[in-house]
Amino acid sequence: MTREDTRTARDRVVPDVIAGGLRVLFCGINPSIMTATTGHHFAHPGNRFWPVLHLSGFTPRRLKPSEQRELPAYGLGITNVVARPTARASELEAEEYREGGRVLSAKVEEFGPSWLAVVGVTAYRTAFGERHARIGPQERTVGGARVWALPNPSGLNAHWTVATMAEEYARLREAVGEHPAVAGGQR
Repeated sequence: MTREDTRTARDRVVPDVIAGGLRVLFCGINPSIMTATTGHHFAHPGNRFWPVLHLSGFTPRRLKPSEQRELPAYGLGITNVVARPTARASELEAEEYREGGRVLSAKVEEFGPSWLAVVGVTAYRTAFGERHARIGPQERTVGGARVWALPNPSGLNAHWTVATMAEEYARLREAVGEHPAVAGGQR
């Protein structure tokens, strides 16, 4: 990636992968520069979202970021708390998270997924004012959807391995109650 790619990527909006009635809408923190450049969610080579999604049983094979449009066939989608691309989430301001939480609530209400899975507990805490939230199912709902906070799949999150993240994502998949990795399994 050139400096020009990086500069122009910061002004791009990455479209959601979303449809009505999804089983799970995964919600990242915000797009990386690589995601903004490619237009594909979780596109950075160090991001572990795609392998974890497969290992947890949500998809029958490991999808590439460029295959993200296949997700709705599995009842899955992707959005972000904050739309602004950055090199690091630490570049975001708390008010961006709070505003993102308001926008996300409206989006979830409009599209009606059964579950909202926020991949990054700190983003969830900040966006929704839940200071003591932990990884796992949450008490509150957002836009009518049940909420699960998942570990951030960024390669920078060294506290979680691919295996331990896949276990947590699989807990969500089991809670959703759908047979794993069945295409067309929307509820």
